[in-house]
Amino acid sequence: MNAMDEKIPLSVALIVHNEEANLPDCLKSVAFARQVVVVDSGSEDGTLRIAAEFGCEVFREVWRGFGAQKQFAVEQCREPWILVLDADERIPPETARAIRRIVDTPDASAGYSFPRKNFFQGRWIRHAGWWPDRVVRLFRRGQGSITEAKVHEAVRVEGKVEPLAAPIEHLTEDRLGMILRKIDRYSTLGAEEAFAQGRKASVFSAFLRAGITFVQDYLLRCGFLDGPQGLTLAVTDAVNKFCKYSKLAEMNRRTKS
Repeated sequence: MNAMDEKIPLSVALIVHNEEANLPDCLKSVAFARQVVVVDSGSEDGTLRIAAEFGCEVFREVWRGFGAQKQFAVEQCREPWILVLDADERIPPETARAIRRIVDTPDASAGYSFPRKNFFQGRWIRHAGWWPDRVVRLFRRGQGSITEAKVHEAVRVEGKVEPLAAPIEHLTEDRLGMILRKIDRYSTLGAEEAFAQGRKASVFSAFLRAGITFVQDYLLRCGFLDGPQGLTLAVTDAVNKFCKYSKLAEMNRRTKS
């Protein structure tokens, strides 16, 4: 067997829901891992069949929120190293080689971060904060966990986190209808978290935040250099911000009535 075909002491943790379009390429990219954990929250497409065909360990779990769901997936991992991925992400060959070197190094750090290459509507987005979009995803088992956030969760590591140059590739959703659905869902979760923290907002402040977000993304962070895709991302980011804080304002009003 070729050394690059050998499985390494790595568990991959994935949470999924109706990901039949994304899952095959994601799983192919981590075929070098000894264990792949897939936690499904009620898929109605071919997601479960695909996961089974790839030999994944599949768990069916009622949706708990992004942070708690990913933490559940992490808790099912058995290998000394854990890699947390989303179904629309890929590990390119150069990154697979970097991960192999890390798990074979006895004095490796507790965790590692990767720059994330975001592809949107056929283009690699290089501006507006989308590159290098560094994320922590690889850590020693027992030294990492997922934050409890309902949305925009992150990996936290006990110990040194070292940055890697090798990227994770992210094929971000590029269908406008689906983007708007995600905005509705994510902005609701964000508003609920902000409300639970006692934060306040008004429709005017929501509009102001949205405007500032657009100016930052499109002008100050040079999103205009990413062409029509950059404009679309700046607008949808601003819409997401407006929806989150206008929903928070609505929650504030309801508590007063």
